[in-house]
Amino acid sequence: MCHVIVTCRSMLWTLLSIVVAFAELIAFMSADWLIGKAKPSSSEDVDNRTGGSQEPYHPTLGIYGRCTRISHMQFSRRDTLCGPYAENFSEIASGFWQATAIFLAMGIMILCTVAFVSVFTMCVQSIMKKSIFNVCGLLQGIAGLFLILGLILYPAGWGCQKAINYCGPYASAYKLGDCSLGWAFYTAIGGTVLTFICAVFSAQAEIATSSDKVQEEIEEGKNLICLL
Repeated sequence: MCHVIVTCRSMLWTLLSIVVAFAELIAFMSADWLIGKAKPSSSEDVDNRTGGSQEPYHPTLGIYGRCTRISHMQFSRRDTLCGPYAENFSEIASGFWQATAIFLAMGIMILCTVAFVSVFTMCVQSIMKKSIFNVCGLLQGIAGLFLILGLILYPAGWGCQKAINYCGPYASAYKLGDCSLGWAFYTAIGGTVLTFICAVFSAQAEIATSSDKVQEEIEEGKNLICLL
């Protein structure tokens, strides 16, 4: 018989697992890993509403995508265009970034799988006599290691020609040059830290769902068990 068991700690672990997976996925897909040096406004960069020059634009560069400003000569205005600069994996600007993409993708796939499974932990608490929380916690720890490897390798690719075009001639491995780090990089770091917190907290979720109070509720014949 399926017992729906909801506790404060298990629900918090589930929500945190989902948030971490989405945060890492959004960061990976974003082009805001590097913020390039400001591009000075030209005589064509005129704000139609105020008649004044627009602020200098900062292009951004991601692992496989970028955001830049393109000119519409017919309308004398400029729009921001974001999208992948690499049509396939081999066109990613640096071998280090290719490795980063692989490690991050593997970590995110594991996190998304755990996030999906975590939704069903209210009904299923074990798989082949092993706690599903412990299995998911182990997978989250492995995913965290993949994410760390990807984040360590990413700065090694700052010396590639693509990064130099955005960050100036002084950019090199682990040196930003004229660039600064964007929100996507910090989000990926924060998500990695939260991944390990989830891995540790999964043990607390397992303890909460197998506590004496839960067993008492099951023995009383209750199918829906909610505990703080």
